[in-house]
Amino acid sequence: MFNHLLVPLDGSPLAEAALPAATEMASKFNSKITLAWVIQPPHLIMTAASGSVYAQLLTEMRNQSEQDAHSYLRSHKDLLRQQGYNVQAIVTEGENIADALLEVTADQGIDTIIMSTHGRGGISRWVFGSVADKVLRQAEVPVLLIRAKEESADWHPRETETAV
Repeated sequence: MFNHLLVPLDGSPLAEAALPAATEMASKFNSKITLAWVIQPPHLIMTAASGSVYAQLLTEMRNQSEQDAHSYLRSHKDLLRQQGYNVQAIVTEGENIADALLEVTADQGIDTIIMSTHGRGGISRWVFGSVADKVLRQAEVPVLLIRAKEESADWHPRETETAV
């Protein structure tokens, strides 16, 4: 256990709130870290646009999302590698983010998921849904949830952080 950690990211400081816990655990257990971003396919309502224009727009939107995700994950992967961590980054696509993360977990041999949550409850969770809640309920591996604050600052590895 704790040999291979999954940290789902989406470009937000909220998601990055899981990184300090992941790096601490990786340091203690010499764990590999997989950073994952799930791209949701773009959906547009077709109006007066012709089918080919619509298809081209969807393709461009998807390609831009994928490029942004790769760039973001690459920068985080590079920062972590400079600190001595064993890190890989994966961009995948899926309608349901939780299902896509669980698929990455199975495909990559992940044994622990570390992710942040808004900490919403009640009506708010029901209205907005919760990827973290769905992962927690369906994962076959341990899930560590980090309650993040909306105003979380951008995460950057500390100068003194090193892998053990």
